[in-house]
Parts: sequence; C-alpha cells; structure tokens
Amino acid sequence: MRSDHPICLPPAVPRLAVVLALAGCAVGPRFTTPKVTVPQDWRAAGNPHVATRSPAESAWWRAFNDPVLDHLVELAYRQNLPLQIAGLRIMEARAQLGVASGRKYPQLQVAYGSATATQLSANTPVGAALDRSYGSFQLGFDAAWELDFWGKYRRGVEAETATLLASVADYEGAIVSLTAEVARTYVSVRTFEVLIDQAQENARIQQDSLSIAQSRFKNGATSELDPTQATALLEGTRASIPQLQIGLQQARNALATLLGQPPGAVDALLAGRKEIPRAPTQAAVGMPAEILRRRPDIRSAELNAAAQCARVGVAKAELYPSFTLFGTIGLEATSNTGLSHKFFSTDSLFYSAGPRIVWPFFNYGRITNSVRVQDARLQQLLVSYRDVVLKAAQEVEDALAGFLNGQEAAVFQQNAVTAAQRSVQLALVQYREGATDYQRVLDAQRSLLQEQNTLAQTSSSVVTNLIALYKALGGGWEVRQGEGVVPLDTQNEMKARTGWGDMLSHPPAPAPKH
Repeated sequence: MRSDHPICLPPAVPRLAVVLALAGCAVGPRFTTPKVTVPQDWRAAGNPHVATRSPAESAWWRAFNDPVLDHLVELAYRQNLPLQIAGLRIMEARAQLGVASGRKYPQLQVAYGSATATQLSANTPVGAALDRSYGSFQLGFDAAWELDFWGKYRRGVEAETATLLASVADYEGAIVSLTAEVARTYVSVRTFEVLIDQAQENARIQQDSLSIAQSRFKNGATSELDPTQATALLEGTRASIPQLQIGLQQARNALATLLGQPPGAVDALLAGRKEIPRAPTQAAVGMPAEILRRRPDIRSAELNAAAQCARVGVAKAELYPSFTLFGTIGLEATSNTGLSHKFFSTDSLFYSAGPRIVWPFFNYGRITNSVRVQDARLQQLLVSYRDVVLKAAQEVEDALAGFLNGQEAAVFQQNAVTAAQRSVQLALVQYREGATDYQRVLDAQRSLLQEQNTLAQTSSSVVTNLIALYKALGGGWEVRQGEGVVPLDTQNEMKARTGWGDMLSHPPAPAPKH
C-alpha cells in the first residue's frame, strides 16, 4: 500500500495543463490484494476418492441423483426470502453508486421562482413616488461545482463501485449457503425417516420376541422375567419413535422456511422413497488456489477492503483546499416598475459568478484523525480478508476429512449391522429351543437397533460432510449467473411505488475473479 500525493507542476506549464493534471490526481492509497499463503495441494491429494486435478462441480447437488433434492434447490432459488433480501441489497448499492456518480458533476443545480406581495404600513415613511403596495417577482437558476482536484468524488465512485460488486458477491454467497442448507436439511429429513422406519421394524421384531417369551412363560418353560424384560425393551423402542417424529417435523418445518413457505407446504414434495441420498464415491475439489476466485465470501472480503481503501482517499482529500465554481442568473422585477413589459427584458437580468477556495487548515487535527479512522478500518478489512481465506482452507480440509473417514466407517458399520441381524436370528432360534436364556435375545436386539442407527447416522454424516465440502469450495452460485435477482412480482411492486426503470430487471454484473 502506498500514498499518491498531489502532482506539483512548474509555473511554465500552461494553466489548462495544470487543471488537467490536478483533475487527474487522486490522493490516498492504491489498493492491492493482500497476499495470503495457501497450500499447493490438499492434504488428501492422492486419495482415490478425491479428484484434485478436476475443477469442483458447480451444480454439485445433482451428483446425488435425487430428483426431489434437485426440485427443492430450484424452488429455494425462486422463493427463499433472505436470498431476495440479498438481491435487493444489490439494487440499493446500484442506486447508491448513482448518487456517488452524480457528485462528479455540478453538485448544486437549483431553478427557483418566487412571487411576493408587500403592503407597507401607513406609518412607514416612504417617498412620494413609491407605492405602499407592490409585488416582487423573481425567476432564476443557481449552480455550484466543486472541482474534483484531489479525486474525492472519483474515490467515492470507486468505493461505491466496489461496494456494489461486494453486494453481488454477497448474493452469490447467499446462494451457496442456501443450496447447502437446503441439501443438509433434506438429508436430515430423510435420516429421521430412516431412523423411524428402523425403530418401527425393530419394534415389530421385538413384539415377535415378546410373544415367544409369553408363550414359554405360559407353558412353564421360563419365569415371568423373560416377558417382563421383553416388554421393557419393546416399550423403550416404541417411546423413541415420537422423539424421532419431533425431529422429523422440525426438519420439515425448517425446509419449508427455506423455501419461503408455511409449515406443511413441503409434505407433498417429500413423497417418495424414504432413504438417505447416496454420496458419490469420488469428489472433485480442484486445487487450493481455486477457492480464492470461486468463493464469493473471499471476493466480498476483498471488495469491501477495496471500497474502504477508496474511502481513505475521500477522507484524505479533505486535507487539501477545495475549488468551487458558483453562479446565479435570473430575472427580477417589482410590479411598480411595469412588470408586464419589463420582466423578460434585459433590464430585469441579474447574475453573479466566481470561484471559491476553501481550505480548512484550522481543522487539520480533526481531519487527520478522520483519515486515521478510515485507515484503521481498512487495516481491519485487510486482516479480515486473510482470516477468511485461511478459514476457507480449513473448512475444505475439515469437510474432506469427514467425507473420507466417514466413507471408511460406513463400510465397517454395514458389516456390523449384517452381523447384528444374524445374531438376532440365532439368538431367537436358540431361545425358542431353550438352548439359551432371554438375556442373549435382549442383548442381540439392543445391539441391532444401535448398529442400525449408527449406520444411518454414519451414512448421513458422509453426505453431510460432502455437502459441507462443496459449500466450502464455494459451489452453486454459477448456475444463477445472468438471471435477475429480484422476483417479478417484487419488481412490479417497487416500480409502482418508485421509478426504477430497467434497473430491477437487469442482471447484476458478476464480481471480478482473481
């Protein structure tokens, strides 16, 4: 970061050249992107389940081959309310940029007119030739233009342009977060459905076991302890089902909110097979350096720092004298001078014009501290940018570790479920034949339900970690490029209230990439 001071030219340079040179300089630092060291490759590079040489997928949710999930993501784009708010912030930034751009031109442009009736008191001494009652009429135009010698207004435009691009990046970041949250919530819904089905199936198996224990007890082959223990296990399993249904309903309600719908509106959308989406065996993650250009929050952090860098220049321009051209021109007459004949004549013309120089050197201490305030804010954003980049790399590594280790754990857990199912079958056969006591059956059935639940949670974790991975890579926003950010009904409402022209329907320019 370095400061560009005003250019001082020798007296021999013509005046026009001096003005042009001064108009071309802009005080304040020039922005450069902070350097942040990122690894050359991910720690999982070389793992057969990770493709580092292939770019990360944009529409990554389609890799699950789940039409319901695809439809939910599309609906969320169209209906999510926080995403609409992010789009409206782009409109706000566009309008703010228009305000800043207008300051480069004459800042004061006022047309005015007035008509005044005057009646003097009879006790007010006036000359014999003057009327005590007369009218005064005035029509004129004022203009003032502060020349942008030090680039204050150009720096303001620079700041608002960067802010606009940051708002676009924030919108894209909102798309990334929304897509990941819809997918994660959908997986949560399917996980609860699987857990409920498993609990109901185990309750059925335990009911069969209870019937066997009751039959043996009635026949005197065992004590009352066996059916009592079987009843306790069965009722405990049944009691877990309402708790799971609470979680399922809450997940469905959360999904409805993400879609901008009231609770219950997604029930029909979730019809179909109740199974956890299957994650692909391999994830394409690309290279670490790609997250610098792909993640919208990193671009937003950079653009916010660039905007603040320009605001340092705006504050610094206050240290230098301002040069303003002002002028007034108009017509003025009173009724006792023959208004109808003379108001539009050259005799009614008045004007004033001239330059004005303002140099607040007595306020240097206050202005200097204002510059320091802006500079401190800039430094905060530069450090924040580095922090965002490092956290992005951490999020990718964390999600990769969860995805890869979860896949390995799921294989072992599936083996455990298969063994537990066989154990239940053998324990029931041996108990029915009187070869073992009921405790073996209880242990086997408890183990089966536990292993099945663990497998469901592990499978869900694999998918959730893959979703987190693609979110950390910043995927999903690309598919919305070139589309409007404000829904049509909202556009019509705003246009009916305020004149927006085509600004609302025009897609935003994408934020620059590295």
